[in-house]
Amino acid sequence: MARKRYTPEQIIGMLREAEVRLSQGEKIGSIARLLGISEQSYYRWRREYGGLKTSQAKRLKDPEKENQRLRKAVSDLTLDALILKEGCRGKILSPSRRRLAIDHVQEVIGVSQRRACRVVGQHRSPQRKPAKPRADEKPLTAAIINLAEQYGRYGYRRITALLRNDGWVVNAKRVERIWRREGLKVPQKQPKWGRLWFNDGSCVRLRPQYRGHVWSYDFVADRTHDGKAFRMLTVIDEHSRECLAIHVQRKLRSDDVLAVLTDLFQRHGPPDHIRSDNGAEFTANAVRDWLGRIGVKTLYIEPGSPWENGYNESFNGKLRDELLNGEIFYTLREATILIERWRQHYNTLRPHSSLGYQPPAPETILPRPAGLTYAALRSVHQDDHVRRNSNLSGGPP
Repeated sequence: MARKRYTPEQIIGMLREAEVRLSQGEKIGSIARLLGISEQSYYRWRREYGGLKTSQAKRLKDPEKENQRLRKAVSDLTLDALILKEGCRGKILSPSRRRLAIDHVQEVIGVSQRRACRVVGQHRSPQRKPAKPRADEKPLTAAIINLAEQYGRYGYRRITALLRNDGWVVNAKRVERIWRREGLKVPQKQPKWGRLWFNDGSCVRLRPQYRGHVWSYDFVADRTHDGKAFRMLTVIDEHSRECLAIHVQRKLRSDDVLAVLTDLFQRHGPPDHIRSDNGAEFTANAVRDWLGRIGVKTLYIEPGSPWENGYNESFNGKLRDELLNGEIFYTLREATILIERWRQHYNTLRPHSSLGYQPPAPETILPRPAGLTYAALRSVHQDDHVRRNSNLSGGPP
């Protein structure tokens, strides 16, 4: 038989009846049997409710209800903290990541979907109805991966510019999302050069104002596969960022510098100024006198301050990062061909960040010269390298 529970009002009423009967001389045992309770219950009730009124008994129950409410709130907060700890490891900003977090929480903790969505901050509609990918998601992803394989040193912004050149209507944020989802990245980020301005706002060098205003040139060194060194003379227009020439030889002297400049002056016209460091090939009397007779002013940077020739130093860094560090040149002829191909790609196709991700000298009038692009030529070069190693090791040709 189930034990009957009495409300505080009923208990106080029964105690009042017992007091009246006690005043008339009745015993506790008979009063308890008449009320249908035990003597222990009577004494316990008299200890807890004796002398109280009904309204006072109700107020006595309020702290107990408050304690129950606080215990429930603490348990809810504990459960919410457990949900956040289990499902929100790291930032979950996108709906797709929230969806995965909620599914994981439901599987591990066993809470309801409604509770998990409320804690994580996900509306239930995207949780019940997963987002459908766009129709062009797969071909766009394939195009991004293909360009990333061809141009391993390009970030997602340059890849976005190349996609737009190929006819894709896409913004950089979507390309970045796909880029990060596929795990693509550009390792070994190049360090930034220092600013070219003093604290008072004055400039430490002449800044180019128009095409042909300031040219700059410098040397880059590398080695062929047999260990022999060769040098490259790079000449750029600082305003348009166009690479005018990359002359490759085993040794380059001041006479070779004059020969390259003569050819460039005939094709493009002499510039107003030409900038360089203080190397012996650039400061030679023959070079200075010849440039003076042509009417070209020389700008020599301060010794030990390569950042003053920042345009050319930046270009040389891109040349080394995107080509020289990733290629093996077996002969000087091979190096000359690949470097010239890369120069054409740099001028006509490669997006430049300071030009609004446009190439320095796009082919807008003349058709693209026949032959392979730099990226395609690179893949052919790699196939030849594999085939050559296979022949040397005695494998099948």
